[in-house]
Amino acid sequence: MKKVRVKFLLFVYDKTQKLYRKYFKKKKRQWQFNEKQLLEFQEDSLGRKLGEFYKRHGFTMIPKMENHDVHHLITDCGTNFEDEIAMQFLLLGNGKMNAHLLAAIGLGIVILPEYYKMYINAYKKGQNMRAFYHINFEELLWQNFEHLKDFFRNKETKVFY
Repeated sequence: MKKVRVKFLLFVYDKTQKLYRKYFKKKKRQWQFNEKQLLEFQEDSLGRKLGEFYKRHGFTMIPKMENHDVHHLITDCGTNFEDEIAMQFLLLGNGKMNAHLLAAIGLGIVILPEYYKMYINAYKKGQNMRAFYHINFEELLWQNFEHLKDFFRNKETKVFY
């Protein structure tokens, strides 16, 4: 039964993500790098890690949606469907709010309710992270991945006296 529910969600996602890019991302431009170019970045950089992510999962970049893939990397959220919905909960906890996100959350709760605890934990995780949902990660592709990940995962800056 879960297989049918996930197929339905994939169908809805496929239809709505094009509309989302058209209406919610119309001012945003696609990144100037492709998957192969990302693999040429320095080994410990965000760009390289993103290129490896695409290669490992067999994904291609979706124009104007590149930041979403970085969100997977810095949050350690998986890429199966329940993880995608958990990512939306995490982003809500992080401060992001739009109709597409709320629709994904609503559908996720209704169609995959068995992951409710996972979704709540993701929301709390997002609350405990530094706000990142609005950042253009293309500008940070050269930065050390682990440093970026640590920065966003720690909402409070540690001060040593």
